[in-house]
Amino acid sequence: MTPHPYQAITASVDGAVATLTLNRPERRNAIGPTMVNELLWGLDEAARDDAVRVIVLTGAGKAFSAGGDFSSPPSGEGLPPKGGFADLLLALVRSTKPVIARVNGIAFGGGLGLVAASHFAVATDDARLGTPEVELGLFPFMIYAVLERVVPRRRLVEMMLLGEKIGAEEARSLGLLSRVVPAADLDAAVADLAGRLAGRSPSTLRLGLEALRDVEGLGLAEKLPVLAERLAQCLATDDAREGLLAFFEKRQPRWTGR
Repeated sequence: MTPHPYQAITASVDGAVATLTLNRPERRNAIGPTMVNELLWGLDEAARDDAVRVIVLTGAGKAFSAGGDFSSPPSGEGLPPKGGFADLLLALVRSTKPVIARVNGIAFGGGLGLVAASHFAVATDDARLGTPEVELGLFPFMIYAVLERVVPRRRLVEMMLLGEKIGAEEARSLGLLSRVVPAADLDAAVADLAGRLAGRSPSTLRLGLEALRDVEGLGLAEKLPVLAERLAQCLATDDAREGLLAFFEKRQPRWTGR
């Protein structure tokens, strides 16, 4: 990944895993325009880097993100504009590389939107998640679009209208979180998941995530032809041939991503 003069995030790569960190711990990583723009740049860089197979999204300090920061205008410096919060949610949902939200503390409002838009979310057992916007006379309009993809409607309406904050275990039961672990085990749990994903064929994961993205919202009759076409594309890859050969030869496959 190309280094950039980030002001509100940090970006690093360790092996096949890129980590984007919301880096405003003094404001509990509240999400303002500069952070949104830099996250879009970071996601784009990770998507273009062939060495990166998994993206981890997390927060610095003791919070994932307290939500939107309405007091901080764009800095006017740094990277050219790439988009707004809606573009960021779309970039996460449409990513063809798995995105893991490492939820190291509270995730409210827009921060919860980032969690819901990620493919996986691993949280500490003391994390709190919620939609408190109504307490400020606001409503979680933007993040509703991603929350409704994972949370049952009746419970989601209750959360949004009451401004509820829920614990990690309930969030897992609702589908907001993939795993809940003690704080001391968070890094190991994220590393284990990222390592397992990085050990899969990158071309297969890409084709699979593209298919999931492209059939969302379609009826069964419309989905099946698209999925049949993607299956044919997958079977034609070098990785599919290598996977089948490795299975019959009783050895570990050697993925090339082609």
